[in-house]
This record gives sequence, C-alpha cells and structure tokens, in this order.
Amino acid sequence: MNLHAKGAVLAGVVIVAAIGLFFVFGHKAKANQEDPPSRPAAVALVQRRALSNSVTLSGEFRPFQEVDVHAKVAGYIRVIHVDVGDHVHRGQVLAVLEVPELKAELQGANASVRRSKDAVRRAKSDLQRAQQELDDALAKDKEGEAQISAYEAALSEAQNQLDVALASEKQYTALSDYTNIVAPFDGVVTKRYADTGALVQAGTSSSTQAMPVVRVAETDVCRLTVPVPESAVPEVHLGTSVQVHVQALNRSFEGKVARFADAVDPETRTMHTEVDVKNTGGKLVQGMYAEVSLVLATKDGTLTVPIQAVVRNGSEATVLVVNAQNRLEERRVELGLEGTRWVEVVSGLKENDRVLIGSRSEYRVGDRVEPKPIAENSEAES
Repeated sequence: MNLHAKGAVLAGVVIVAAIGLFFVFGHKAKANQEDPPSRPAAVALVQRRALSNSVTLSGEFRPFQEVDVHAKVAGYIRVIHVDVGDHVHRGQVLAVLEVPELKAELQGANASVRRSKDAVRRAKSDLQRAQQELDDALAKDKEGEAQISAYEAALSEAQNQLDVALASEKQYTALSDYTNIVAPFDGVVTKRYADTGALVQAGTSSSTQAMPVVRVAETDVCRLTVPVPESAVPEVHLGTSVQVHVQALNRSFEGKVARFADAVDPETRTMHTEVDVKNTGGKLVQGMYAEVSLVLATKDGTLTVPIQAVVRNGSEATVLVVNAQNRLEERRVELGLEGTRWVEVVSGLKENDRVLIGSRSEYRVGDRVEPKPIAENSEAES
C-alpha cells in the first residue's frame, strides 16, 4: 500500500472515531440537560385516620338568668343587707322597707278580726241560750221561734264580718311581708341601685318608672350565645357536647348545646344558639369572649391527604404523586369531607401513596425527586 493510501485509511479512522465520540458525549450532554439531578422534596403518606369537619364560632358569656329585683310595695329602705359581689341564696332577705301607713293598716285589720271574733262568740252564746230556753218550755210558741231565727241571723252576720276582717288581715299581712325584698334565686349581686333611706316605688306600678333595688345574676351556669351559619344549622342538635375555649383564661371548658332559635335570621343568615357551660370555681365572668368548636360531621378510618398537597382548579383537584422511580406524576383526585388539616380522598389515590407537599411551582411533572417524609400526627382532628 502506498503512502497516499495509508494516509486516506488513517484519515477515515480518525473521522469515524471523532463521530463516535461526538455521539457518545453529545448524548450524555443531552441526557444531562434533559434529566437534571434529583432534588429533595417533602412528601406525606396517604393514610387512614379519623376525620371531622367543624366550625369555630365566637360568642360572649352572659349569666344563665339575671333580673332587677324591685320592691312590691312603695316605701323607704330601712336597711339593705347586700352589696355588689355578694353571693345570695334564694329567699334571702336583701333589704327591708319601712312603710308606716301599711303597718297602721295591718294593725287596724288585726283589731277588726278580734272584734269580729268577739261578735261571733256573743252571737253563738245568745243563740245557744235561746235554744235552751225554748227546749225547756213546755210549749214552743211562735215568739220563741222568731227569737231563735233572729239570733241565727245575727250569728250569720257576725260570721260574714269575721270573714271580711280575715281577708283584710290576710291582704295587709301579705303586703307587710313584701317589705322584705328577697332574692329570687341563688346568685351574685351584680349591681346595687339604692341605699338606706332611699324611696322606692312599687315595681308593679305602671304609672311610674320604678327604680330597682339590686340586680341579681345566676352564674353557676353561664350561657354562651353564638351565631350558627345557615350551612351548619342542620347539624346542630340539643345536648351535643362542645369544647369552649376562653382565651382570657387560656382554658377550655366542656359545654352543651342547650337551646336554639330554630329559625334563621333573615339579615345575618345565622341561627341564635346557646351553649350552657358550668362555671366551676366561678372563673367565667359575664362579658368574656370565648370560641366554641362545633363538630358538623365525623368519619372514622377514612383515606386522607394533607390539604396543602391538593391544588384545586374549579371543581377539579389534583396532587403530585412520587412514583416507584421517584418521579413526579400528576393525579386527579375526588375529595370528600374536609377538616382543618386533612381532606378525604374518595378516589384517585391508595393507601401509602406518597404525595408532594409544598410549593408546586418549584416542580414539574416528570422531575426526579429525593422524597423526604414529614412527621404527621395521625390522630383525629379536633
């Protein structure tokens, strides 16, 4: 082979080798460009757990019942035994009124009763004596019978007068009892309107604006009034236990749904609902704000994913799933009951699937990732 031929062969070998190197290294470069190295990604497992849907409502505490205590008769306050903050019991005397004319009227009624009783005794005695005389007589004449009738009429009249006097005495005795102003129930005095010597009008008088003596509130049980939104009204039931959190005390109390209006306010589209809370230790004070967590629905052992793993687009929802090759793929899912942290997956995922959590904008479908499982509390939501 001449020198020219040998040069041509060598040149061909060089060209072939160059082409081979180009394809090998070019392919690797292209592969590296299309398949960047995997990045860490936070993932959560699709798991079964107890799930609840609740709504948190705010309200204000007020006493179970509270009334202004009025006098039933007009008079001057002779003495008042209580002040603001005092705890009282039902029937306890709070204040005593001085009503001079009422005392005189009661004394007059007592005197009338005594006179009437004396008249009845005399009439009975006269009637008995006349009946005895008539029985002793050998012959009953018309004059004796007429006298008996007269005594009987006198006795009847005396008895009627006694009944009237007793009724009058009973009336003035009741009015005299009204001079003692008593507590209508166990509670605490929250306001005092009058002092010793003050003139108060009868609370039953409609012609004057009567001033109360004190205000008494029952605080052993407090009412928490909350507005339940229209969408949650069907799930409100009497006797339902709820958790009531008082931020001022940093404590939670157990309450029960005790009553509701059973009607939606047309302006606010809410239903007036009251929760009763036992005020053990007297920690709850009128006017305190509290939050009540009202559970609307619960499910046990339902398939769930974190809410932050779901992307919604109108009625559609999707998640990014890390497959067996640690690549991301998009799954369309159907959602059900939604809690505060997790949401039910009706279809599209199975238990122990790994779903991406975090910013979806940082990843694309097909990306290779290095899964980093996050610790989750698998207990039921509250």
